[in-house]
Amino acid sequence: MKLGIILETKEFEKAWNAFRFATAAKKRNHEVKVFLMGEAVECENIFHEDFDVDGQIKLFIKAGGEIQACGTCLKFRKMGGTDVCPISTMVNCIEMVEWADKVVTF
Repeated sequence: MKLGIILETKEFEKAWNAFRFATAAKKRNHEVKVFLMGEAVECENIFHEDFDVDGQIKLFIKAGGEIQACGTCLKFRKMGGTDVCPISTMVNCIEMVEWADKVVTF
């Protein structure tokens, strides 16, 4: 199955669970793409002792997952893309939704 995940929050537990879900789906041989929108573009830079979002992001990437980040949302926060979260557009988000068999939002 092709799973598209749209994450719109940097709330620790929700972001952590989104990437746990994404990694678990990769491990079950699903194709998975994550699109970060709004404050979720900050997920690479959040740290919490109980909810290791960065660790889950790394596990997802190691499992072969793909992450894209909204360029407008990054620009609004004076941030740039990274190797893990390249700058993308709303068209890329639409393409992910069109590609996916199912879309999940967090």
